[in-house]
Amino acid sequence: MRKEGILNTDICYAISSLGHTDYMVIADPGLPIPENVTVIDISLVKGVPGFMEVFDAVTRELVIDSYIYAEEIEASGTELLQHMQTRLSNVPGRKMPHEDLKDMLPKAKVIIRTGECTPYANVILEGGVNF
Repeated sequence: MRKEGILNTDICYAISSLGHTDYMVIADPGLPIPENVTVIDISLVKGVPGFMEVFDAVTRELVIDSYIYAEEIEASGTELLQHMQTRLSNVPGRKMPHEDLKDMLPKAKVIIRTGECTPYANVILEGGVNF
């Protein structure tokens, strides 16, 4: 058993197996999951676990080159967006229309499905290397 950090074995494995430029997505329960993309569904009930809890846990352990979010979150989830931007202040981020973000999902290695119900609470994290 790990002393600290993420305890979910599927998420630990996903982080460990993510390569440079691979995509990991943290998603709300409404984001469509493409066929052939691994999903780790940790949603329990509406709002649990929340996006920020999962985002913080994953970003503490994952080396991230860049991140992508839907521009629509600027209107519906400003608190979540500010949290992402603060937490990843040294990482390049970019926004795009939600439809374009959904088009990128088949390239994801894994999608972690949360219970977050704030519209557009989704982020694509691009794996980096720590050397």
